[in-house]
Amino acid sequence: MPDMILTTFDWVPDLPRGYVRDLRVRWALEEARLPYRVASVPFTPSVPFRDLDADQMAQHPYAQVPWLTDGDQTIFESGAILLYLGERSAALMPTDPRARQDVITWLFAALNSVEAASLPWSIYQFAGDSEQTPGRAHLDAFLKARVRYTEQVLAGRDWLAGTFSIADIAMSDVLRLVDRFDGLADAPACRAYVARATARPAFAKAYADQMAHFAAAD
Repeated sequence: MPDMILTTFDWVPDLPRGYVRDLRVRWALEEARLPYRVASVPFTPSVPFRDLDADQMAQHPYAQVPWLTDGDQTIFESGAILLYLGERSAALMPTDPRARQDVITWLFAALNSVEAASLPWSIYQFAGDSEQTPGRAHLDAFLKARVRYTEQVLAGRDWLAGTFSIADIAMSDVLRLVDRFDGLADAPACRAYVARATARPAFAKAYADQMAHFAAAD
């Protein structure tokens, strides 16, 4: 069986390195010990939509990364890829039906409830906008509420669905970006959770590989 192919950008600026979402896929593949190789497409954020490469658009209709190719099948969006890989490995998702549903539920919660709040907030942080920027206070309040609820959940467990799973890859990666900008300062359980997740050897390998991949193009 041929290796799966993970496609990401050939280069990104320093600021997002270590946070590009192909990291989630690398991490899952490393946890499951599934063979894969990495391919690249040009990083072209300023290219008009009409001028984007047709082959790239055929793989990811929003011209983003990552996508995963497995034989004649292509999966895009990191959450969908995590779910696909979870179906391939008990190291990523348990076989018990109820436990599997718990993992799937928390995977969607990480992306739809927490990342939906953290992503616009983090864009303000990356841009260095002040607290007086219009709309900033609403985003701060939205994220704080999501973090507070997540803190209550994680205060009583090591992992979201009993054992480590794709849900934890997604949630810890979402919270990791929040922590980068001190958004978890009042959430010790969330911070401890991120520390547990990122201490895993598979994360360390995935992170190092992503950083080396982008650095090689400098």
